[in-house]
Amino acid sequence: MKKTAALILTAVIAAVSCSEQGAQGLLGLLQALLGDAGEAGIEASADPGSALELPAGIKGSVTVTYSAFTSSYNQSTLIPDWVAYELTADETDGDEQRGDRMFSMDKRIKGPQAMREDYYGSGWTKGHMAPASDFRWSADAMDDTFHFTNVCPQNENLNRKDWEYLENKVRDWAGKFGKAWVVTGPIIGTNRYGRIGEHGVVVPDAFYKAVMVNSKGKYKSIAFVMFNDDRRYWLKDCAVSVNDVEKMTGLDLYPALDDSIEESVEDEVSLSFWGL
Repeated sequence: MKKTAALILTAVIAAVSCSEQGAQGLLGLLQALLGDAGEAGIEASADPGSALELPAGIKGSVTVTYSAFTSSYNQSTLIPDWVAYELTADETDGDEQRGDRMFSMDKRIKGPQAMREDYYGSGWTKGHMAPASDFRWSADAMDDTFHFTNVCPQNENLNRKDWEYLENKVRDWAGKFGKAWVVTGPIIGTNRYGRIGEHGVVVPDAFYKAVMVNSKGKYKSIAFVMFNDDRRYWLKDCAVSVNDVEKMTGLDLYPALDDSIEESVEDEVSLSFWGL
């Protein structure tokens, strides 16, 4: 399902403060702007296969297929448009450690890429989109997560706290439901933070993470948006529908779903189902 990017992010940034103090959350604001989504389970059609996690391709971006995830790398912004992968219950466990791995360019890709030097002294951390900890089952798979095709400038507090907490929850859900189809990426928005480094790496205004599982023959989905700053979040306050993310980004997520159920699956936000 193709979406036209909606010009709502500026209003969201100005109005939202998802905090532990109980301020109005992102979910409430987006529901007011876009309408309240239903929570009905959707009967699953035949599983489209291993590509279920892949969004539609983006003209002008380079799609890079690694052993365990796929990245749509934008050589204008020098950050990925999206990173997608299937995470199984077995893959949530493993012995591989992050160790002293360093971020690097992917030498297999022609054309512009971000570099470590672009981040030096910028005040932004190198934020994984597909987290290294999701690939502890394979040294090679974890190595791939350290390419700049999987990296965005990210606020350090967000990176090491609430974003990491969300990543841990995704692993919990993959373990509980047997597998999860995950899509993560930046929301550039108004680009209020500009660019960093000699090569002009775009700093996103926010980040999204979409998750879909199959529970008892029904597909269920949810997404989350966190702003690229040091505010703190309750996950329930940052939960939105997959359709909401599509409207913010112009992406087409989970297009491999059968057309008869795609809209309904992507429009739901059932906090109780996800234990939030």
